[in-house]
Amino acid sequence: MYTIMLKAKLHMARVTHAVLNYEGSCAIDGELLDLAGIRENEQIQIYNVENGQRFTTYAIRGEEGSRIISVNGAAAHLASAGDRVIICSYAHYSEAELDDHQPALVYLQEGNAISHTSHAIPVQFA
Repeated sequence: MYTIMLKAKLHMARVTHAVLNYEGSCAIDGELLDLAGIRENEQIQIYNVENGQRFTTYAIRGEEGSRIISVNGAAAHLASAGDRVIICSYAHYSEAELDDHQPALVYLQEGNAISHTSHAIPVQFA
């Protein structure tokens, strides 16, 4: 049996571009992709914190160091430049892999600069 688990997350990224007349996908700074372990053409989920939209697309490599997050194609109707988004990828893990599984979490601040990284989401308290 396999379980779908969070593989990677770019937390609170700022959309820098929304390009309707593009093939599709989401261009992400190559440095951020590498740090999170998200592969080019990998399926990603994008959660728009500003308007609640949630959508699926795939990652393409953006210029390294540019801090670009460009939502392209039809998805450009769901996010605008300046919106805060959470970008996640998921993977299937076997029971044997679950004990050691740790997602790659990359937390971003203004300008899509890296604030910090982690492998565990903090416990939420009531």
